[in-house]
Amino acid sequence: MSATTEPTTTAAVRGGDLRLADALVQFAHLIDHLFADASRANGLTPQQAQLLCELMPRPMGMTELTGLLNVERSTMTGLVDRVERRELVKRAPDPKDRRAIQIALTPKGRRLAMKSYGAVTTKVDALTSGLAPSSATRLTKIVVDLLADNGRPLSTGEEAS
Repeated sequence: MSATTEPTTTAAVRGGDLRLADALVQFAHLIDHLFADASRANGLTPQQAQLLCELMPRPMGMTELTGLLNVERSTMTGLVDRVERRELVKRAPDPKDRRAIQIALTPKGRRLAMKSYGAVTTKVDALTSGLAPSSATRLTKIVVDLLADNGRPLSTGEEAS
């Protein structure tokens, strides 16, 4: 089956016509929409919310954030400037490299990050509530393994609370 944007029916899944990649791409789009909705509800753009959520576990350097958000350095600088003006993040010297800076959440930024993250996870919980517990456990393990195998170990947003 070729990749399409058309919804896939249960019959196609049963017939084995759906590729894993197609299902994952469509699921990623669904998660993107949930994230965008949660961002708007909190007065953020999706990229601003993603930046704040990425910073929940710990402060990070600009280069690391550029890689995580998959944006150009100039885009990251503008993004950080905008959330810094809103007092959601602060720039601080990197204790390991005095030439570099780290971006850290302010208390206001942490509250907004947690609120945005919570809104998304609540929607995903509702979305997956119909799964049998064994299926949910199996899916969780698969996703955690895929994240780890691709250099993105699971972050629950609670590490730095």
